[in-house]
Amino acid sequence: MDNESPVQWFVMRDLKRSNARHRAYRLLEAQGFTVFTPKVWQVVTVRGKRERVEIPYIPSLLFVRDSRERLDPIVERERTLQYHYLRHGWCQPMTVPDADMDRFMRAVAATPSPQYLLPSEITPQMYNRRIRIVGGPLDGQEGTLVTTRGSKTKRLLVELHGLLAVSVEVNPEYIRLVENS
Repeated sequence: MDNESPVQWFVMRDLKRSNARHRAYRLLEAQGFTVFTPKVWQVVTVRGKRERVEIPYIPSLLFVRDSRERLDPIVERERTLQYHYLRHGWCQPMTVPDADMDRFMRAVAATPSPQYLLPSEITPQMYNRRIRIVGGPLDGQEGTLVTTRGSKTKRLLVELHGLLAVSVEVNPEYIRLVENS
């Protein structure tokens, strides 16, 4: 156990076409890996009938929690599955801290319609105040209160820095301001 790499969340890419039958996240789930891919509901036509199906928000993005030793053989075997590498690190796979990933997955699971945002879509005007949620399904979550002009709903922005953010609706009675120190 002393030379085994730690279990962590790896950011990975699935290079298969978006309409492929056997996506990488399904393959990895079938092999017992913990996999998370942000999904949205969309109405598609299947065999002439319109159906509401859940599809990946970004078809090429998935997060896998395991050790590098267990993932490397699968990455070598599956040509369309790759690690996301850090920009200025030589062959160093991108990882997400467990606490950040848990916060993100908990926020996504707390609402039936999460709104995903890419880093380029987040503007400085969206950031209003740091808040903490006290009570309800998002109890203990911290993030930014998103303000949208003309909207009466309050939304919490939870980010995976540089990758993706999710905006979820929050009941105003659970919102507490966090003092800047």
